[in-house]
Amino acid sequence: MKNKIKKIWPELELIKDENLREKVTDAWAYAIEQSVLTPEDLETIPFSLLIDVNISFMNHKRTAVQLSIEMGKVMEKNFSPDIKINWDYLIAGAILIDVGKLIEYEIVDGKLTTSREGKLLRHPFSGVAIAEKFDIPAEVQHIIATHSKEGDLGKRTLESIIVHHADFVSFEPFQNSKRID
Repeated sequence: MKNKIKKIWPELELIKDENLREKVTDAWAYAIEQSVLTPEDLETIPFSLLIDVNISFMNHKRTAVQLSIEMGKVMEKNFSPDIKINWDYLIAGAILIDVGKLIEYEIVDGKLTTSREGKLLRHPFSGVAIAEKFDIPAEVQHIIATHSKEGDLGKRTLESIIVHHADFVSFEPFQNSKRID
């Protein structure tokens, strides 16, 4: 399973801390093992069940990670020394923000849908639980917990702010209610 995870997540190699990289890989392997989905499914299922979109889960996820990295580079370049990003936390967090979605899903009558558990505990919560199971640092768990609307009432770390916006930049253009054509 770990080899399949590394194949769908080449960005794992950008995490310099080998121990953190392994924990992130293990968290993804665990989530897939608990899921009705396979790693191959992630390349074909839509990235959201909330909107009708042809963008795959992994395409959205990789885009959010890549946007996080590029935004961070620009911010560090332009705002240094006032901005100092923990790159391992940013990348690990961006890779893990939707790991909880894998256990939110179920298949009913051949159709992918959100399970009752997924409705009760959205992916930021289940994602943090998975991350905690693998002793992933609290700073990374914070990114998972605050990347979506659940984080809007609290403060975010610099890394969480970047990942939050990268995730929404790769989501909101597909919400017709938020875009003028």
